[in-house]
Formats: sequence, structure tokens, C-alpha cells
Amino acid sequence: MSTRKPEPKADRPGKQRDAFFDNAKYLAIVLVAMGHSWEPLKGDSRILEGVYTVVYSFHMPAFIIISGYFSRSFDMRPDRLKRLLTGVAVPYVLFESAYPLFKNLITGSHEEISLLDPWYLTWFLVALFVWRMTTPIWKLVRWPLPLAIGVAMLASASPSIGDDLDLQRVLQFLPYFVLGLCLKPEHFQLVRRRSVRIASVPVFAAALAIGWWAVPRMNTAWFYHRDSAQELGAPWWCGPVMTLAMLGCSLVLTACFFAWVPGRTRWFTALGAGTLYGYLLHGFLVKLGDYQGWFDQSRLHHPAGEVLVTLLAAAAVTVLCTKPVQRVFRFAMEPRMEWAFKQDAGELARQREKKEREQREGERRQRVGV
Repeated sequence: MSTRKPEPKADRPGKQRDAFFDNAKYLAIVLVAMGHSWEPLKGDSRILEGVYTVVYSFHMPAFIIISGYFSRSFDMRPDRLKRLLTGVAVPYVLFESAYPLFKNLITGSHEEISLLDPWYLTWFLVALFVWRMTTPIWKLVRWPLPLAIGVAMLASASPSIGDDLDLQRVLQFLPYFVLGLCLKPEHFQLVRRRSVRIASVPVFAAALAIGWWAVPRMNTAWFYHRDSAQELGAPWWCGPVMTLAMLGCSLVLTACFFAWVPGRTRWFTALGAGTLYGYLLHGFLVKLGDYQGWFDQSRLHHPAGEVLVTLLAAAAVTVLCTKPVQRVFRFAMEPRMEWAFKQDAGELARQREKKEREQREGERRQRVGV
């Protein structure tokens, strides 16, 4: 087997999936699940809350950057709009309805369904929909990243934006998506060099030390990007300043994270294709534990218990990314819904061309005895 590092293949349709990006998505979603499992426990451990702070500073930025990177080819072509609707909008409606219904079933409460108020994890689907719909704009303007940063800074000082569709998060996380749109394969190769991998060790060590120091001094709600500065009890000018500061910290730690992501196929590489399943489904397990009081057990509020919860969260989200789970929940996550769309002449022509290409390739293989 060649020892050369595989090049990203996102721009080459029909080619094998790139192991690096699947590995990065899987590892990022594991960190997301771990972070959610730590939330009920971190109040009793300064160390855990420090680790939580560091992880929250880069796990979603990393995931969003990759989402932006793979959205570079998005345009208003009918087949891509169809995938956006069936793969993002429809799952949002279904899971935004399912979460409150699940709470009502378990707790006997009367939570209402509101498609304007994203519940728990569904904010990311709203954000992804908005970001992708605006992709042509970011590809058109001359300075997309500075413009996106400016939008995020203004949002952080605008409490009047409100909670509808979680627009604060949509706007404050926007620069990471736009950065992903601007990146090229060679940029990921830069952070995967051995020198960056070595340098990332002291950087992460310093981040953990700073995270531990900041626990009693900083409001971790800044890392959620869901509130303006005024809503966090700070003057308006803190919003833009914190936006820039946290953007810098997040990008440094995200680069360090990418530096340690394996570039070759590993046992978990195939799970990278199912990370959205793991993301949306693990929320039911976390919420079930919360509703049933599992996290209130005293044995979990000690180092051994925190390690156990961390391992269980990683194992659970791993299972939820597997092919069998994907097959069961594909009706909700990737519905075909052919009945809902008009037949597009251009798409039909592309399908015919693809089928003819595959047929010619099959005939060629038969001729050469492959």
C-alpha cells in the first residue's frame, strides 16, 4: 500500500469518498455527543468544565467548516435544491416535531410544537439550510469572509434579532461556513503537516490550562453563539470583540484538531457518512437521561462516573452512525419524495447520461476480462 497521504477528492465527482473528511466528521460528532453528556455533570468538576469549554470552542466550528467545504458546488440547480429540501428541511420539520412529542411522552408535559423555535439540536438544520441557500451570494462577493465576520459581529450586538429560527446562531456561526466555502484541498494539507501536528500538542495543553482558569471567570454561554452581548449581561461592544476573539481561538484549535485527524481509512471512517444521524438521534438519549434523572446519580458526579458517561456517549453516537441505523431512519433523514417534485428535464438527461456511462464502463470491463 502506498504511504502517500490521500488528496481530498471533494471536487472530483464519482471518486471514492475522502477518508480524512469522514474521519473528521465522525470525531467531531463524537465530541458533540460527549459535550452534551457533560452538561449535567460539569457543575461539580472544574476540570470537566474546563475540558467542556475547550471542546465547545472548536467541535461545532470544525463540523461547520467541513459543511461549508462540501457546499462549494451548491447552486440553484433543481436536483441540488431537491436534496436540500429532502436532506435538511424535511428532517428539520420531522425532528422539530419529534423532540417535544418525545418530551411529552416521557414526562407527561404539554410541550408545543413550534417550527419557528428550533428545539435543542435542530438549530443546525435551520442554519445549514440558510447557509446553503445563501452560498451563491458568498461565491459572488469579492470579500466573503470579512463580510461574514462583519455580519456575525453585528448580530452579537443586536438583541432585537430574537429567537425565531435561532438566527443568532445562524449569523454568529456564519463565518465558519463561509470559511469552508473559501477553502481548497491544499489548505487542509497545510494543517496536516507533521510540524503542525507537533505544535498542536502544546497549543491544546495551553488551551486546557486556560479553560480551567476561565471556568469561574467566564460565562460559557459565549461558546453557544445563541445570545447577544446584552443578553449575556455585557455591554454591546463586548459582542464584536468576543466574536473576533472566539473566532481566532476556535480556528487555532480547529486547525490543531484537523492536524490529528487520520488521513487514511480507519475502522470508524465509514461512520463519517452517517454523522447527521448520530447528531440528531443522540439527542433523544441525552434528553431521556435528563428526563429520567439518570444524571442525578451521585456516583456519576465523580471522576470515574464522568469517564463512564463519556465512554457511553461516544459508544452511543458511534452506534447511531452505523449503516443499520441509517437504514431504519432513512425515511426521516433522506426521504426520496419523488412524488413531491416535478420531473426536471436536465436531471433526467444527466441520469440517462450516467446510466449510459456506467453501461459503457461495464462493457469495457467485460472486454478486458475484469
